[in-house]
Amino acid sequence: MARVVAGDRAALARAITWLERQPAQAALLDAGLGQHAGRGYTVGITGAPGAGKSTLVGALLRAAVERNERVAVLALDPVSPLSRGAILGDRLRMEHITADPRVFVRSMTADAHGGGLSLLTPLVLRALDAGGWPWMLLETVGVGQVELDVAEAAATTVVVLNPGWGDEVQAAKAGLMEVADIFVLNKADRPGAEDTQRDLELLLGPIVPGRWRPPVVLTVAHEAQGMEAVWGAIQAHRAHLAATGGLAAWRERFLAMALRALLVRALEERVASLARSPAFAAAVAGVREGQQGLHAARDALLASLA
Repeated sequence: MARVVAGDRAALARAITWLERQPAQAALLDAGLGQHAGRGYTVGITGAPGAGKSTLVGALLRAAVERNERVAVLALDPVSPLSRGAILGDRLRMEHITADPRVFVRSMTADAHGGGLSLLTPLVLRALDAGGWPWMLLETVGVGQVELDVAEAAATTVVVLNPGWGDEVQAAKAGLMEVADIFVLNKADRPGAEDTQRDLELLLGPIVPGRWRPPVVLTVAHEAQGMEAVWGAIQAHRAHLAATGGLAAWRERFLAMALRALLVRALEERVASLARSPAFAAAVAGVREGQQGLHAARDALLASLA
């Protein structure tokens, strides 16, 4: 743990592996690292598949390194339907920069729990925070409107869109519009960029004094255009949160999310164990034979968990 806190990237990588694979070690690790967390700042990068999130993250990394910033990336990858492992495309695309000691990139599986995040995401972010990484970029899989948990995990949520967004406007109305702190209109060299920017501005409505109004930043990530503007918007939002008490509120919200994720995982493990028990088999038989309904069987099994 001392090596993680000291900024050792190899030790941090091993610690994250323990969090993923060794639940007993995870409890000890989080207990030791938790006292050192609470300094880092998480930026969530989300949006529809194909919007260019990974390219944007890579370009943001390069821009940060040029300013001698230290940045960690947690990229949530799609799950293989065969092996259930992560398809590590994001880390492979950033391989050219991962050797730099000012950068740490980690991919992990995005669990199918809805909200677009893994239940382990908060624990890994706490480990990165305790390791002294001042900036943490959380790149989500990209599943549209259900990917809203990122707003709890991240202090600043960046929603990436493209010109001629079409159906993406529906995703924005369904929730992404509400959680976005910054809109990045990527691939802005394509036709329709100005029209899409205008549509976004109209959806955002009038400026309200004292309230944060998400800016719309145009980028061409594959050419590293607009990265300083994105970083400037992120820093402006961070300053707004610090001035309005939002930063402390986000840290409280993040801890609640982390605790909730641990509770969900513990309950899932208990339910999985119960589903293998004779009591569960007897409950199924009782429903099949008409002795009780599904809801009554559920209530009896839940009572046994108490």
